[in-house]
Amino acid sequence: MQVKTHPLVSPATGTQRQVISWHYGAADAPGPHVYLQASLHADELPGMLVLQHLKHLLDAADASGQIKGRVTVVPVANPIGLDQTLMYAQLGRFELGSGKNFNRHYPNLAAIITPMIADQLGSDAQQNTRIIRDAMHAWLRAQTPRSELESLRNTLLDLAVDADVVLDLHCDFEAVMHLYVEAPYLVQAEPLMRHMRAETVLWANDDVDATMVGDLSGGLCFDEALSSVWWRLRAAFPQMPIDLACLSSTIELRGQQDVSHALAGMDAQNLMAYFKHIQVIDGTPDPLPPALCHATPLAGSETLEAPHPGVLVYLKQVGERVKVGDAVAQIVEPFTGKTTDICATVAGTLYARQVLRWATTGLDIGKIAGAEAFKTGQLLSA
Repeated sequence: MQVKTHPLVSPATGTQRQVISWHYGAADAPGPHVYLQASLHADELPGMLVLQHLKHLLDAADASGQIKGRVTVVPVANPIGLDQTLMYAQLGRFELGSGKNFNRHYPNLAAIITPMIADQLGSDAQQNTRIIRDAMHAWLRAQTPRSELESLRNTLLDLAVDADVVLDLHCDFEAVMHLYVEAPYLVQAEPLMRHMRAETVLWANDDVDATMVGDLSGGLCFDEALSSVWWRLRAAFPQMPIDLACLSSTIELRGQQDVSHALAGMDAQNLMAYFKHIQVIDGTPDPLPPALCHATPLAGSETLEAPHPGVLVYLKQVGERVKVGDAVAQIVEPFTGKTTDICATVAGTLYARQVLRWATTGLDIGKIAGAEAFKTGQLLSA
């Protein structure tokens, strides 16, 4: 295993942060390249512990010569957010200086590299993959970041753009294991969903004929910045063979408080089983576990909101199936005792809910994975 250090732009005199990456496998290894990172939202910590457990498994596989491909691991993807603490509360979702979400507004690489590759693509799909990846590397390495946040984004992308599989480890407030993936990759993602025991899988963007500026789930987050390159270029160059060469998924490792060696060890073992399935790790793959859910559209996910302030009381647990009209929670106003039922308007799985128990007006208090799309525009929260 090789350790590399990637300095970020210094935000102030006497201060400089860095990203650390671990690299397993030979640069010319024949197997696939997998990239993993944890805690891009720095207050979402389960992934950090999962990658510690995974490191022990990868070290053992490396020592025994079982790594057939490459594995790149960034155990702390956001040293900026990790350092943002106010009165013991970690504020890791947004950069405090700019107010920007650490997992939004990545560059649209497909649009950027289109003029760079237009006269280079040919009839060989594998060669086209190399040309596209080389162009993304070249553009990213030619940039002069204007801020620490921009240098973080460019660093993470440059580590990930040549990966065949990208796994961005996050979590929700209180939640079941769930995944986000783009629609063109659903078939590729099936083994990942099963091995990770996902109870909800949300797909975004079924408009594979979208233009270079077509909307995605909203804000161009890290995983979509990588996977969307390939279907966008397919649409831009329909006469050229272009593979869907990067399965990129956000894995939500349950809730923020689900940090335990038992869960992290199980998740790391499940990742290793998946690595065997895709032949990054040598060995006979385990049989695929049964699917625990059917993928549903992100545009069919209902977000429940508090209509007025009050004490938030949940009537349903995460992972429960709800029907239209079921009361998921109640808001109890403390002066008058007014109690309002918050009811589902779609049927599906309650896959995430709020960690707070005091609701302000408009607070998102739960998410239900419905089977039918009904939303358009911005689909992800800020």
